[in-house]
Amino acid sequence: MTENIFLFVPNLIGYARIVLALLSFYLMPFSPWNATFCYLLSSLLDSFDGHAARALNQSTKFGAMLDMLTDRCATMCLLVNLSLLYPSYTFLFQLSMCLDIASHWLHLHSSTVKGFSSHKTIDLSGNPVLRLYYTSRPVLFVMCMGNELFYCLLYLAYHLEQPAAWLFYLQVLCGIICVIKSLISVVHLVTASQNMAALDAAERESAAKAH
Repeated sequence: MTENIFLFVPNLIGYARIVLALLSFYLMPFSPWNATFCYLLSSLLDSFDGHAARALNQSTKFGAMLDMLTDRCATMCLLVNLSLLYPSYTFLFQLSMCLDIASHWLHLHSSTVKGFSSHKTIDLSGNPVLRLYYTSRPVLFVMCMGNELFYCLLYLAYHLEQPAAWLFYLQVLCGIICVIKSLISVVHLVTASQNMAALDAAERESAAKAH
């Protein structure tokens, strides 16, 4: 009997993440705290679908793509909202969106072409920065959640008349994490580009030998 990939537990969690993200986008114009709660819960569930996939042996290419697209689209929509709230910083938000989407898409595509089931599966002989980023779950969690929390705090700061001091310090800390993650995205982009170029060169060499 053929398994129904769409009903695998990690993918069901992925659908829940999408619903929470969409609810967050709907609430953003008029309910900042509820919108932030839904957004961060959707982001937090990202770690649970990975655990479920490994524990239940339900890792799939569809699940990896769903996971990556949900992350990228959610962050992009939040940055669009921030561009409306902080128009003077629109260029920086646009730059962040482009870097985030381009680096992850190319990294996922190069990983898939190389035969990996997920962009979070990393060649241990590859870039040391990406090796640490993907093999250390605490590092990956801190980087991803810190990045998302920074954008959420920017969103909340706009709606709060007098933000508490601890929110400001947390925002500074998360801002540093956001910058580090952006630099990692640059490494993503460069490394994935090199991998794709190496694959192209190998294919051309094989084709030349065949002739």
